[in-house]
Amino acid sequence: MSASDQINPDLIKERKTCTFNTLELTHLLDGGQNKTEERWARQKFFLEDPELKSKVPLEYLSHKEKYEEAVRKACLIFKKVQQLQNEGKGGMDNFREILGGQLGTAILGDGNPFSLHYVMFIPTLMGQGTFDQQAEWIEKAWQCDIIGTYAQTELGHGTFIRGLETTATYDPKTEEFVLNSPTITAYKWWPGGLGHAANYAVVVAQLYTGGKCHGIHPFIVQLRDEETHLPLPGIDIGEIGCKLGMNSTNNGYLGFKNVRIPRTNMLMKNNKVLPDGTYVSSPSSKLTYGTMIFVRVVLVQDAATYLKKAVTIATRYSAVRHQSQIKPNEPEPQIIDFVTQQHKLFPNIATCFAFQHSATWLWDVYNNVTSELETGQLDNLPELHATACVLKAISSADAAAGVETCRLACGGHGYMTASNLPSTYGLVTAMCTYEGENTVLLLQTARFLIKMWQSKKNLSTLPTLKYLETALHQRRPFEKSVKWIIFALQKTAASKIDLAEKHINERVKKGQAFEDAWNNTSVELVETADIHGRVFIVETYYNTVENLQVSPELKRVLNQLLELYAVNTALKLTGSLLRFTDISSSHVEILQSWLEELLAALRPNAVGLVDSFDISDQVLSSALGAYDGDVYKRLFDAAKSSPLNAEPVNKSFHSYQKPFLKSNL
Repeated sequence: MSASDQINPDLIKERKTCTFNTLELTHLLDGGQNKTEERWARQKFFLEDPELKSKVPLEYLSHKEKYEEAVRKACLIFKKVQQLQNEGKGGMDNFREILGGQLGTAILGDGNPFSLHYVMFIPTLMGQGTFDQQAEWIEKAWQCDIIGTYAQTELGHGTFIRGLETTATYDPKTEEFVLNSPTITAYKWWPGGLGHAANYAVVVAQLYTGGKCHGIHPFIVQLRDEETHLPLPGIDIGEIGCKLGMNSTNNGYLGFKNVRIPRTNMLMKNNKVLPDGTYVSSPSSKLTYGTMIFVRVVLVQDAATYLKKAVTIATRYSAVRHQSQIKPNEPEPQIIDFVTQQHKLFPNIATCFAFQHSATWLWDVYNNVTSELETGQLDNLPELHATACVLKAISSADAAAGVETCRLACGGHGYMTASNLPSTYGLVTAMCTYEGENTVLLLQTARFLIKMWQSKKNLSTLPTLKYLETALHQRRPFEKSVKWIIFALQKTAASKIDLAEKHINERVKKGQAFEDAWNNTSVELVETADIHGRVFIVETYYNTVENLQVSPELKRVLNQLLELYAVNTALKLTGSLLRFTDISSSHVEILQSWLEELLAALRPNAVGLVDSFDISDQVLSSALGAYDGDVYKRLFDAAKSSPLNAEPVNKSFHSYQKPFLKSNL
């Protein structure tokens, strides 16, 4: 943080207008003062290590150099994580910050080639391995004696995992599975770290034994020699190439040709293959989806993290940037004084809070359901799966749109790599398609909703579905309150579910197969799941703020943010509200006026709110968003770091341009 005499005067003024204690909000978002102090210590431990700094800005490195630099840093990072573990300062917070949080993106801004080792390889071993398999593999993985990845998605199949083509055929004579990629579309495609970093993988393949296919199952497969790192016989492996973002993640491809692994390399906590080839199925097929749910739970928090970075950059820049005139012959105002700019920024600030509260709820429920699974209780798993699907879809889509809005709010300078907004967008928009493509996830949630709507059983016992018992037939006159907005969203969601089910049934009665009727109703079904998810987010946001024990000054601002998120959500869904509730056009005008009142009320606290996210300059890595607001000098410094500016005349002038200019065309 810079000294006050070096801070842009506009930001000094903004911080003086803040009506609440920003540190109180920082502690609240972190989960307490101790958590904030732990985070500060963790950031200092990593960010002040000179070995973790790049000598050349990443954007000027080649694709190959970026990967090599990422591996160098990743090895140092996890050595330091192990050091914290050995000192008794370990815990999941370290891994979450390094792998998906602010700290990880500060050190490895274009992705970490070892991420899936911790995010999916180890969790899959823990969740789907027997005690003996865990004893054999987890210590090796935890100590990084091996580096693993999770190879599920194929070139021809992603979210539809039942369609995977990779085969694992059991040979009882040798007690081995034989893995093959029968087609080019069967090649594994996308797993992070698979290209060159990992030497092991959990491979998801179709299990064949006794001539029968038993569906997809996970297998531990060695890919490379532990000493030479060369691919093993029958393994065709490499990296898939450049992408919009995450170019250090080392996404790879993987094909098999008669690769043999021991029978005991099939993860058998749930399903088993006996030495003679007998298949023993698990009590429930749902037990195998734990790893995917875990990642989706984490992604909701990641969406909030990326959006926090973007709104911090755009809000501080908007306070510093002066442009145009509101009134003729007056000085150029801060662009944050334009209401259109506030409309771009403030709802996205509120969205950060909405997603964080939903992520906290989801994480707590995930841990509870995981504990229940250990005792064989599966009742709450379908609701968790449906909620994780819809929240992952909404949070990733809204965060990606929000980051892009923030980039546009910064004008041309937001297009500069130095703003860190293009890179942040590249990271967050990837979330819309990995770990389940969003439309498919919304349809999975819709399937759960339709099933529960048809059964009408136990709705009151399911926290996310309680409203469906009464919302459809309730009527409530319009009032200017968040509670009314929640009611209106609930009624709209229930009406959409009811209508979608009617349309499916009508199509079936006309002779369509149920599957065709479902497909032909799928646009409605996606909208139904989306609004159900938004009911949950607004209601969770409301319940969280209602129960907060904070100072009156902070509570007032948090209520304003809650109201802004709710009103903005309602206005985006005006068409549906007019269709399914008693709202009128005059009520919509009231909502619009309320939105504008909230923008004005939040204006004095805008910079204070993003300051409360407490994202250090090193983590932001943005010329536009630094705490001191010295935007133009930072942009010049970034420009001067370009290798093209290292010499006054580039050699291409003498090689090509000068002969061209002298060619007397």
